[in-house]
Amino acid sequence: MAPRSLTRIVTWAQDLAAEVLSSGDLAVDLTAGGGRDTLFLWQQVAPTGRVVSFDIQPAALAETASRLRQAGAPVHPFLVAGDTAVTAPGIYLAAACHSRLEAFLSAAPRVILANLGFHPGGDRALITHPETTLAALQAAGRLLVAGGRLLVTVYPGHTGGAGEAAAVQTWFSALSPREWDALHLRVANRPQAPFLLLAEKRGRR
Repeated sequence: MAPRSLTRIVTWAQDLAAEVLSSGDLAVDLTAGGGRDTLFLWQQVAPTGRVVSFDIQPAALAETASRLRQAGAPVHPFLVAGDTAVTAPGIYLAAACHSRLEAFLSAAPRVILANLGFHPGGDRALITHPETTLAALQAAGRLLVAGGRLLVTVYPGHTGGAGEAAAVQTWFSALSPREWDALHLRVANRPQAPFLLLAEKRGRR
């Protein structure tokens, strides 16, 4: 097998998510974008698991749905606000801000994953913002099952990215060590490169 690229942070995030996921689990993608992470999560929890994927951009959700269907993944009709009917196996797309995470889930996920910034190929003016991202992280911390992982890939290099990166890093740094194990993975010699923040909820799995 060819050696992996050490600096592909998204690949590290996926690998660390896969370590704790099994068929039947519930996983969440806070930023659907083009659907790559959503499909990856489904591949880990299939055929009996569930994935809920959020995005406020209709074009991103349409691209995600197309990617999933081309891969043969089961996609349910879009969720709407207040809909918590995430019961049958498959993928649920939520046309909502990730800060409203708790309004769509009635069970505890094992992995919550986010890829912040803007959707490549989409409108670069539409970016994630610290206020809604931190609200989503607070909700994720409450919802995760013991032994579950929260993984956030942060992009400090784009306009607005440095402020969000600092806010997210501060949030992870403030997690109680009695309740969480946290990891910061970054490219040490490229300060503008994306980096990964990971927190695992302590307790019995």
